[in-house]
Amino acid sequence: MIAVPQTAIELAKRFEGFERKVKRGVEITAVPYICPAGFWTIGYGHLCDPKHPPITEAEADVYLARDLQSALAATLRYCPVLATEPEGRLAAIVDFTFNLGAGRLQTSTLRRRINQRDWAVAATELRRWVYGGGKVLPGLAARREAEITSLFG
Repeated sequence: MIAVPQTAIELAKRFEGFERKVKRGVEITAVPYICPAGFWTIGYGHLCDPKHPPITEAEADVYLARDLQSALAATLRYCPVLATEPEGRLAAIVDFTFNLGAGRLQTSTLRRRINQRDWAVAATELRRWVYGGGKVLPGLAARREAEITSLFG
């Protein structure tokens, strides 16, 4: 079994952050919030119910590990060529899948380009996934550029 690449963990943490922190006694916890795409989220981008109780950073790490493992499995299911590519390529697409969901990868032109090993066009395809609510979100644009850097790292 392939492990989640460290670069994918770093990308997810860099762009998700441990958001909406509140101090509860001596602990710093995260509470649910609505992400820019309109989903209830907690910790490092974990989808949740709006009534989810606050979580610690350690709990957020556990959620992230599970979410990235799911993203890895979906990424390899839809882009099996990544199993034999450099780790950075796998990490980039695991982060994409974690961020946008397996369904988006499954139906994308990006998937076709990856499976054709057309990395230059795959980079162009990644740059198309920067919209939220009909407008370019600077955070998504920065995330896609970081993924592209990892793709060619």
